[in-house]
Amino acid sequence: MTGPPRNWDKELAQIDKIMAKAPTSPPVASGGPVPAPRSSGPPPLAPAGGKGAFSTWLRVLLAVVLAGAMTQWPYGNRCGIPLFLYLGSAGVVALAGLWSGVTSWRRRLGLAHGISLLVLLWGLILAAAVVLPRIGYAKATATWFCP
Repeated sequence: MTGPPRNWDKELAQIDKIMAKAPTSPPVASGGPVPAPRSSGPPPLAPAGGKGAFSTWLRVLLAVVLAGAMTQWPYGNRCGIPLFLYLGSAGVVALAGLWSGVTSWRRRLGLAHGISLLVLLWGLILAAAVVLPRIGYAKATATWFCP
């Protein structure tokens, strides 16, 4: 690169003139609304209040009722299809606790979140009480299918 040295002050002055003539906002080709810039972070948490808090507490109440109803399970659950139905119901209790827990976390309702975590734990305990004897972890052994 041989040649005369560049006059940087002159070139920067030309760039400044071009920038001064340019519009402050970018032009829109279609004339429609400009899309909002996308955020790479997580969605904002919803404030607790009004319908949101009511629906969250309704979900927590539903989860608590399901967890309480599991203590009154009317059928035998020793083996076979009744066992799998009981395990599915315990899974539904755990899922209800998780569902209400996520909602209460987003709504920032601390008490509702704590209750939801207790329901989730209860659902997992119900499932573990049935599964552990069948996988050889507990002292008593049980079978999955009826003889």
